[in-house]
Amino acid sequence: MKFTFDRDSLLKEVSIAQEIISTKNASSILSNILISAQDNRLILKATDIKINFETQIPVQVIEEGTTTVYCDKFLGILNALPSGEIEFLQEVNEENSVKVKISTFDKRNKFEMRSMSDEKFPDFFSAENVPYFEVSSKEIKEMIAQTYFAVSEDETRYFMNGVYFEKKDESLNLVATDGRRLSFASKKLEGLFDFRSAIVHPKILNIVLKHAPEEGNIFIAIVERMIFFKFANHKFGAVLIEGNFPNYKAVIPENQERYLLVEKADLLNALKSVSQMVDRKAGRIYFNISNGNLKVSSAQVDIGSADAEIPCMYAGDEFSIAMNYGYVEEPLRGITTDVVAFEFTEEMKAFTMRPEPAGDYFHIIMPMQKE
Repeated sequence: MKFTFDRDSLLKEVSIAQEIISTKNASSILSNILISAQDNRLILKATDIKINFETQIPVQVIEEGTTTVYCDKFLGILNALPSGEIEFLQEVNEENSVKVKISTFDKRNKFEMRSMSDEKFPDFFSAENVPYFEVSSKEIKEMIAQTYFAVSEDETRYFMNGVYFEKKDESLNLVATDGRRLSFASKKLEGLFDFRSAIVHPKILNIVLKHAPEEGNIFIAIVERMIFFKFANHKFGAVLIEGNFPNYKAVIPENQERYLLVEKADLLNALKSVSQMVDRKAGRIYFNISNGNLKVSSAQVDIGSADAEIPCMYAGDEFSIAMNYGYVEEPLRGITTDVVAFEFTEEMKAFTMRPEPAGDYFHIIMPMQKE
């Protein structure tokens, strides 16, 4: 096999492949990427068994062929090479060992690495002839960004280890929860057809969030045990998480009597001020709410305390509410409005955190016990 390629184009694709691969054992086929040169195009595949990645780029094929190479080292070689045209040559040496030679045309940069036959490379689940629906790339990325951080990391509750995708009327809903907080995002989509509700692993969603373009559309298909994403020259497939997602609707409060409004920038600065004294294990902070004033505070036993006061729009009884620092800070960074609203009823009942004016996403936070 022999072909020439543009270093920068292949580097981008191999970098994505490395994100998919979960092992760096050079003797494992799952540490390799499959490379197939044919018809002046290079097809590249990577998998960790649960997530598949396929892409292709134009190359000049001199001799067709297919092989696999150790992704980690191949990525390192590409990073070490200068931009421009690179030659890839696979050959069998005198010891009957199959090797790959990668070099610049002036031969000033030459690398050799062993390759492994593609015979043991896992077959991919076919993404052909499956029913895709189309969604704005910008919109699905916004939905993922508003939810995936709230996924549970408790593997004993595996059915909460992913983001729940469901069709509700004409809308696509994404929901994530770890039992102490819940994040919800919804978009009304034209041409959205019925699909089986699914729990999607955050790894594939994070990759889509990172690499999908800001403009254009993404194609999504959910069939049987798989979810597929297509955009640009990329194809992804991921095994769904099995199990029954909790009845999240029961957690969402119907009516909350009280609310406060605060500038997002003010609250971010207050959280930053008190973060040094947040107990890393408990993560507890306090919201002390009074007329026109919000005091955010934290304390560590035997070390010290911190507090920051900011103005807010609130009128009513005073409250002191304990909440997890991360449960406030993570969704707050993703809120896209200048003003943030907190809706609540009493100290130990769920809080709703949302943009102001209200949008198509919100976050539910359960308060903590006070110390």
